[in-house]
Amino acid sequence: MPSKPAPIKKAAKKEPAKKEPAKKEEKAPEPAPPPAPEPAPEPAPEVAPAEAAPAEAAPAPAEGEAAPAPPPAEEPKPPTPPPADEPTSAPVDLFVEDKNDTSVAIIWSQPETIGLSGLDGYIIEICKDGTEDWNAVNEDLQKSCRYIIKNQTTGDRLKIRVVAVNAGGRSPPGILPEAVLVKEVADRPKVRLPRYLRQRYVARVGDKINLTIPFTGKPKPVVTWTKNGQPLDTKKVNIRSTERDSILFIRAADREDSGVYEICVKVEGFEDKASFTLQIVELPGPPASVKIVDTWGFNVALEWTPPTDNGNTEITGYTVQKADKKTGDWFTVLEHYHRLNATISDLIMGNTYKFRVFSENKCGLSESAAVTKSVAKIVKTGIDYKPPDYKEHNFSEAPKFTTSLNDRVTTVGYSAKLLCSVRGFPKPKIQWMKNQMIIGDDPKYRQICVQGICSLEIRKPGNFDGGVYSCKAMNDHGEATVTCKLEVKQPVIADADKK
Repeated sequence: MPSKPAPIKKAAKKEPAKKEPAKKEEKAPEPAPPPAPEPAPEPAPEVAPAEAAPAEAAPAPAEGEAAPAPPPAEEPKPPTPPPADEPTSAPVDLFVEDKNDTSVAIIWSQPETIGLSGLDGYIIEICKDGTEDWNAVNEDLQKSCRYIIKNQTTGDRLKIRVVAVNAGGRSPPGILPEAVLVKEVADRPKVRLPRYLRQRYVARVGDKINLTIPFTGKPKPVVTWTKNGQPLDTKKVNIRSTERDSILFIRAADREDSGVYEICVKVEGFEDKASFTLQIVELPGPPASVKIVDTWGFNVALEWTPPTDNGNTEITGYTVQKADKKTGDWFTVLEHYHRLNATISDLIMGNTYKFRVFSENKCGLSESAAVTKSVAKIVKTGIDYKPPDYKEHNFSEAPKFTTSLNDRVTTVGYSAKLLCSVRGFPKPKIQWMKNQMIIGDDPKYRQICVQGICSLEIRKPGNFDGGVYSCKAMNDHGEATVTCKLEVKQPVIADADKK
């Protein structure tokens, strides 16, 4: 079987000279299907005729040009290679993320410029400080932007750089600005700002300021302080730092000590900051001016302006006082008043008044007050008092029951009480009756009438105490009656008790 494809190759080489044999030879591969079921080695020679056919097709259109066309078809030229890519720019933002006694973890950002072929990875290189003997620490290209340099000697100072690699080659290196000391940071610095300093800390002028700011960090952190972004004036502010805290001390606070204070705790390459606002306040000045705007009747209208010095804090209110010119004693008429104008009322006729106003803030009232330059005189005016003409009301009313009697049922030997209510003016006279007969002062009955509530208590009634009871109310304007029925029953005796 392998001998059959060999003549086919020879025939293919002779074909380019004539057209007609080419067609006959194209039919020659048709008997090839019978060997198709044979093993896989035979399809390889069959490719030769397939390749020969397109080779013959190329010279066919160039029939008039004769033989020069076939040779280039046999040996095609290789494709032109694409232009070479350029290296990327250097990796950026390289810094130490963490470290310990034997390793350093670094992190960076990818280059700003990446070539057409993309980015293959990174090479991390190190050398000891003071030398230029750079060595790669990763065998394979690093794909991510984070790497841990392991198996280092404690105490060594390492220079570290990262190079990006693509088809164009190595990029310029991204280098750490300072050598890294291979040493574990036992405890990163952390400032623990007290809760009372997380809001504005307010103190008065002259107060002693003693603020303790605790922190953690090993080895002993380096502590620095600033005020409003500038170094502290050590002549006015004293700082004392230990391994666990830092104390800010001001012997006598002044308003100039107000500002934003920031503490920075640093351990090697790690740091933590915290800030708080210190506000030193004092009593405000008096209002800039106060004047009497109007006077009428028993009233005076005042107006004033805010103080020029608020004591380094907001004004919370004003206190207004008045004084009679005769006595000169001052009396407070308004406290914690928020507006800049007020009306003072209920002044005494014939008196002359002057007024003053104090400012108030968190520290208290201003030491002095703004006093009105003019006075207000309450002029006497003639007043004729005419008492109102009241018509006397007639409260007379005939008796009227507001609550009537209800029928009752009781048992022999059990007291019963009848209740009703009546109104009328003058106070009605009450009379109780049984079966139209006046009860009177019979001790068996107890009669009470208080505030119009009338009651009749029947003490331990017997078989003959049942009947129709009436309550009659009488006064000069009429009378009224209510009635009810009282039924007295025998107690039920059980069969066992009868025996």
